[in-house]
Amino acid sequence: MFFLDVSASSRSMRDTLTRLGHDVVSASDMAPGTADEEILVLAAEEGRILVTEDKDFGELVFVRRLPHPCIIRFTEMRVEEKVAAIVELIDLHADAMNDGAMIVVTRSQYRIRHI
Repeated sequence: MFFLDVSASSRSMRDTLTRLGHDVVSASDMAPGTADEEILVLAAEEGRILVTEDKDFGELVFVRRLPHPCIIRFTEMRVEEKVAAIVELIDLHADAMNDGAMIVVTRSQYRIRHI
């Protein structure tokens, strides 16, 4: 799978996903101040799953109807919890991820919305 990580846990997330054989690009590799719209377009063009903590990407998809890949948004989780959750998501919900779902992950559940 291909990922674009814009979360605060970029280093740990990138290392884990890369070790598992996935291709990961971090938003920190991009120019500072890159707009969310540009990040979303890049992820869609490259077929990358967007990993974030930012609700704004949901607005871009649901309200502004911008093209999108799968978006995984983490809420109120520690870095190690996010890393464990994404590994579990890949194991259990790879189809939804490949289909461009919006996935919200909390400590207690995953909410998967097919769009």
